Amino acid sequence: MLDFFTIFSKGGLVLWCFQGVRGPAATAPVNALIRSVLLQERGGNNSFTHEALTLKYKLDNQFELVFVVGFQKILTLTYVDKLIDDVHKEFRDKYRNEFQQKGALGLLNGTFDFKDDFMRLLRDAEESSKVRAPTVMKTFEQSLKSQKTVKCMIETRGEKPKEKVKNKKNKGSKKEGTEAATAPSKAPAGDKQPLTAGDKEELTKDEILQKNREEFFRRHMKAGEKSRSPKPDAQKEKGKKPRVWDLGNSNAKVLDYSNSTTNGSAEACPVEEFDPDMALGDKNREPGRLYDLEYESEDEAEEEKVVQNTSKPSVKKGGLGGMFGMLKGLVGSKSLTREDMDPVLEKMKDHLIAKNVAAEIAVQLCESVAKKLEGKVMGTFTTVTSTVKQALQEALVQILQPQRRVDVLRDVMDAQRHRRPYVVTFCGVNGVGKSTNLAKISFWLIENGFSVLIAACDTFRAGAVEQLRTHTRRLNALHPPENHGGRAMVQLYEKGYGKDAAGIAMEAISYARNQGFDVVLVDTAGRMQDNAPLMTALAKLIAVNAPDLVLFVGEALVGNEAVDQLVKFNKALADHSMAQTPRLIDGIVLTKFDTIDDKVGAAISMTYITSKPIVFVGTGQTYCDLRSLNAKAVVAALMKA
Repeated sequence: MLDFFTIFSKGGLVLWCFQGVRGPAATAPVNALIRSVLLQERGGNNSFTHEALTLKYKLDNQFELVFVVGFQKILTLTYVDKLIDDVHKEFRDKYRNEFQQKGALGLLNGTFDFKDDFMRLLRDAEESSKVRAPTVMKTFEQSLKSQKTVKCMIETRGEKPKEKVKNKKNKGSKKEGTEAATAPSKAPAGDKQPLTAGDKEELTKDEILQKNREEFFRRHMKAGEKSRSPKPDAQKEKGKKPRVWDLGNSNAKVLDYSNSTTNGSAEACPVEEFDPDMALGDKNREPGRLYDLEYESEDEAEEEKVVQNTSKPSVKKGGLGGMFGMLKGLVGSKSLTREDMDPVLEKMKDHLIAKNVAAEIAVQLCESVAKKLEGKVMGTFTTVTSTVKQALQEALVQILQPQRRVDVLRDVMDAQRHRRPYVVTFCGVNGVGKSTNLAKISFWLIENGFSVLIAACDTFRAGAVEQLRTHTRRLNALHPPENHGGRAMVQLYEKGYGKDAAGIAMEAISYARNQGFDVVLVDTAGRMQDNAPLMTALAKLIAVNAPDLVLFVGEALVGNEAVDQLVKFNKALADHSMAQTPRLIDGIVLTKFDTIDDKVGAAISMTYITSKPIVFVGTGQTYCDLRSLNAKAVVAALMKA
């Protein structure tokens, strides 16, 4: 039973609608389909699930139409695909002249009486699904078992099946043949000669088997004695000795931070003296500004084949007819077919995979572009390659542009008006740069005039607290308290190792509220997406403290792994949260972007999976190496040959 069937234009004008059951209108699910699939260029799959409904759709690119059918997702309706194809063909054929002659005015002023035709097609589709005969099970006479005799299925105890015995005899004969050939040269005079064929006939099967076993063990015992090596007399001394580096510092007190006065408190770390140019990098930068990611694309001329008209010109026609036919093929009468696009899409898919886009996502992107262009009339003097490439570029830019832009500075100022700290939680797998990019974001916030409290909630990794303490000292050296009315702009809240991370984060947020901090940055331990206990602990930290922003930190070096990480992180946060609406990842921090040249496919993979924006991009080792994502620059690097 269908819930609804609607036909509308890509401009949003509903041409015809069928309501199958009483209830809410089809507006909400269709709007969700438009927002989540059509506008986001995610048309690789022709089905979409919204709450309790499953929606299937078909695009008509020639007349810019969309056909959508909705039904309950618990139902298995096998005729839906046939129905939507039949309705598409019938509707096009019936109103083709109106669309071609009147264009947009035909859509506005036309009346589409399609109910009788639709009900006829629906009945035909339902009947065709019932006509199919169910699969009949094979009878015993048709099975392979019926062809076997009772005698061949009887097995005596200690005797193997005939097929296996034959194979073993063949292998044994080959082995015996080779042994008989090499025996005269290798065997000494006193050794026993191998059994001849006449002797084997006199012996029983059990005796032959026993002789072969004895020969096998005798050969392997000899080989084992030869391979044995004498044991070394001198045993190595047990225990570990400390390694002394030739160029190292012999004074270990310089590296000992265990007696620091800041351990276990939120007091400001002592100011460290160092070269600020080395930490900042760019001297000509504007303080507090987050620059866009830049990429200089080179215009490379590519050879493209002009689309030729598939219909061959007749020999009887004169030169004038051939000239008109050639012009007709060039000036826009050619509509794209799947056969025209398949070679180009295959090359585009391989190109995307080579640029580090996950293979599954590259296939879905190409499918989405194919559905968007199939049946579309090409423009004047355009080629298939240029048309497909332009459509793919537009799809990639649309994917990278977020549905909801994350403006951290605006949200921090909004939290200031409510007199509470703005809380950001960082999560991700091991070694992606969470602590380093947390320090970069701290520096950016400080330069915009906000005070920051860093919560050291990585209580597992050795050196995690000391790393944040070093960053805190350096940030306070770059922005000393005397420049800000005697107040340290960044402080560290830590309680050592082996403690509950969720509890430390809660205490840090409470401390920041009492002390008037603007932002709390929560650093968490790195964890693999398959580690269920650690993922449960992360979900607990997020559920208990309810941060304003949850950022997933991922590196730009990964390809298919990025998909697995994001899917499982989101799934773990949803599964282990006890709230009805669990808190998932809000945005992405893409690190190590300076190490990949033009292989920027990880950005596409991450945003395609989560539909979440890339908020920050890490491009180096200094505090100023933080950028905002520029979608056009990333797509230019991705499409570079």
